[in-house]
Amino acid sequence: MAEEKKMNAAPAKAVTAAVKKEDTKLGFFKRVAKWFREMKSELKKVVWPTGKQLFNNTFVSVAVMLASAVVLWGFDSLASWFVQGIITLTTAR
Repeated sequence: MAEEKKMNAAPAKAVTAAVKKEDTKLGFFKRVAKWFREMKSELKKVVWPTGKQLFNNTFVSVAVMLASAVVLWGFDSLASWFVQGIITLTTAR
């Protein structure tokens, strides 16, 4: 009985589309122009970093890259040394 009340409580409504549909497709150049206008309006919303922030972010990125390169070089050298040792041990016999 409670289910019947829930079903009857919500009247059926016709769903209308809130999105405007264009009847005709825009031409190629109009679409490109529209894309550039929208891109320009979006770029106005971007908060650009200051020179100091840009320098700091660049410095941190380069430092992390160099540290990663040194760590990878170290692991590569260690692995190479280990493999050379195994090859030397197996060929000496």
